[in-house]
Amino acid sequence: MASWNSVPLEITYQVLGWLAFISWSISFYPQVILNFRRKSVIGLNFDFVLLNLTKHSSYLIYNATLYFSSAVQKQYLEKYGLGENADDTGAANDVAFSIHAILLTAITLFQVVIYERGSQKVSRISIGIVAAVWLGAAVCFFVALPTHSWLWLISIFNSIQVFMTAIKYIPQAIFNFTRKSTVGFSIGNILLDFSGGVANYAQMGVQSIDQGSWVNFYGNMGKTLLSLISIFFDLLFMGQHFVLYPAKGATISSKISKEESAEPLVKSSDDPVSENL
Repeated sequence: MASWNSVPLEITYQVLGWLAFISWSISFYPQVILNFRRKSVIGLNFDFVLLNLTKHSSYLIYNATLYFSSAVQKQYLEKYGLGENADDTGAANDVAFSIHAILLTAITLFQVVIYERGSQKVSRISIGIVAAVWLGAAVCFFVALPTHSWLWLISIFNSIQVFMTAIKYIPQAIFNFTRKSTVGFSIGNILLDFSGGVANYAQMGVQSIDQGSWVNFYGNMGKTLLSLISIFFDLLFMGQHFVLYPAKGATISSKISKEESAEPLVKSSDDPVSENL
C-alpha cells in the first residue's frame, strides 16, 4: 500500500479496521448466549451452523498455512513478487480470528446436540454440499502433492470459504420465512456482522479517498461482491426481525409451540427481548 497523504485519514483507517475486527469477533457470542439462556436451539437453522463451520475451517487452513509455511510464502512471493502484495503472506490476527471463529461455531454446534431442538435437523442438501467440498479438497491435495503446488492448494481452500460465505445465509433466511418468525435466531449476531461489514467498506473508502483511486473496490471485484452479499443478507435478516416478523410476546411463542412442539419457547415467552438477543 502506498504511503498515506493524510494523517487523520490514516488514523481513521486504523480505527475503522479495529472496529470491523472487534465487531466480527464478538458477533459469534450473542447466539451462544441466547441458546444457553433458552436451553433451546429452536429457531436457529442447523444448515447455517454446519456451512459456517465449514467456511471458517477452510479459511483457517488458508490463513494458517500462508502464515506458518515458509514453502507457501516462497511460492507466493515468486508469483506476486516483492511489490505491494508481498505483505499479504498471512497475518497472526487472521489466524487468531479463524481459530476463535471455529471454536465459537463448534460450541454452537455442540449446543445443537445437547439443547431442545424440536423436529429440526441438518438437511441432506447441506450434508451433501459439505461432503462434496471436503472430498474435492482431498482430491486437490493429492493432485498438488507430486508437484508441491501448495499455493494453488490453499487457494482452493480460500475459494471454499468464499463459496460457503455466499451460500451459508440462505438456509436461515428461508427458515425464517417458512416459520414467519426469527425467535431463536440472534439478531445481535446480525447487527454486529453488519457493523463489521460497514466499517470494512468505510475503511476501504477512506483509503481510496486518500490515494485518489478506487482500485480497492474494483481491483478485487470478487471480494467486493462477496462483502455486498453478506451485507445484503444482514439487511434481509434485520428486515425479517424488525419489520416482517417482529416478536409479539406470547402470541408468536404460542404459534411456534404448535408448529414445532417447542415447549421451552412457551415458558420463556414472557421475555421476548431475551429470546431475540
